[in-house]
Formats: sequence, C-alpha cells, structure tokens
Amino acid sequence: MEPEAPIVHIVDTTATIPGAQSIARASRLLRLVTQASADGLAVSDLARRADLTRPTAHRLLMALRHEGLVDQDERTGRWMPGPELYLMGQVAASRYDITTIARDIVRSLAVRTEESAFLSVRRGDETVCLLREEGSFPIRSFVLSESVRFPLGVASAGLAILAFLPPHDVDAYFERHPELAKERGAAHGEKRLRARLRETQERGYAVNPGLIVEGSYGLGAAVFTREGHPQWALSLTGVEFRFGPDRIADLGRTLLAHAHQLSSRIAASSR
Repeated sequence: MEPEAPIVHIVDTTATIPGAQSIARASRLLRLVTQASADGLAVSDLARRADLTRPTAHRLLMALRHEGLVDQDERTGRWMPGPELYLMGQVAASRYDITTIARDIVRSLAVRTEESAFLSVRRGDETVCLLREEGSFPIRSFVLSESVRFPLGVASAGLAILAFLPPHDVDAYFERHPELAKERGAAHGEKRLRARLRETQERGYAVNPGLIVEGSYGLGAAVFTREGHPQWALSLTGVEFRFGPDRIADLGRTLLAHAHQLSSRIAASSR
C-alpha cells in the first residue's frame, strides 16, 4: 500500500513578495502531484492535502496543465505530472542529481549490510528519497521508497541532516513546524526530537527506533557538500530484530564509512 502524501507546509512569504501566494499554492499542487502514485490524484484529494478550496485547486491545475506541468487522465479525471516537468527535470539533473556517482555506493551499502539502503536529498524542510537498493535479507521494511518525502527530523535520513545544520537553522525549523508532534506523534515533539539530534551528533549517525512504523528501524548518516553543508543522507532500514545494540554499532560504522566516501566523491566532482 502506497503511503499517503502529506500535507505540504511552505514558509509564508506571501506578505512580502508580490504574486507569491499563487506561486506557493501552485507549488504545493505540483509537489503533491509528483508524490502521488502512477494512478494520480483526484482534484478533491489535491485540494484537501494542499489546504485549498476545490475551485481554487481546479483553477490552478488547469493553469498548470496549460503550461504542460501537469496532465489529466481523460478516463479517470485524475491529475499526474506533465511532460514539461520531465524536460525540466532532465535539465536540472545535470546540476543537482548525484545519483550517477552515488549508485554504486548505495549498492555497496546494501550488499555489505544485507539491509535496504537509500540515498535521500534535502529539499527545503523535507527529505526526498532518490535511490533504493534492496538488501539480501528476505524480510524487509517498506517505509521508504524512491520519491517518498518526510519532514526533516522524522525519518533517519532527515534526522541526520537536521542534526548537522547550524543551530540557528535548527531553531528556525522548529519555529516553522510546531505541528510535528500533532501530525507525527509525541515522539516528534521539540524536546524529544532535540534530544535525538544531540544523540545523532554524538554518534555521528541517526537511529530511528520504529517511530514511523512499529518494528521498522532506520539508521541515517549525513552526506556533505564540498562546503560542508549536509545536503544528502545515506540510510538503512530493516526489521527490529535485525537492529540489536551490537549490530547497530557495526551498521553505523559501515554507514558512516559509505557516507564519508560519497561526501569525498561529491567534493572531488565539484572542483
């Protein structure tokens, strides 16, 4: 079963930038459309998740369709990504996509640990999964897959990234997202999440002990730009009995080694 796309939260700039409200609303819809399954989403679902009225959502979708950014299935009426998004993505990939240089490292991580391995990227206040490689262990967790998004600090990848952001950026994140505990559970309240951030800094990698789906554990390690900013993360997920204390330490060391290798490769490629 595909996870339901979350309501998209965007920093409010509408009071200072002319036209920002319409752009922000259209951006919400675009994100939701791209997060949906191959079957697309109905306008009523998009309106609800984007916190818009149905007429407003429909008007914006029609405008986006005119530009080729979304498309509508004539049979079902559902909305899905348009051809122009594909063309834009091809151009943007040359600057932002590191999957080509990361794929063998993610695969090596899956082979070495026998768990599912992932590469995620930071996009604003969220992480987006870019790559998934299956491990050889037959029982797997399916919390994360390609294109799935989570708020920073929720999945292990986002927790690892958030932990190594400058303190003022972390404070600003909490100010923007007071809803985390309500939407994601008490474990994601600011006090408890800050404690996990400190633990992540001390260990060097993040541990998510079944906080998204009971019995599904995750480990994450930040991957840095040449300038030292945590922009990506490698992570592992698996079932709880595979993540005992001794094995977590071993997995953490392997994860950090692969994250350091990828950070070094990114730094070398940007020279």
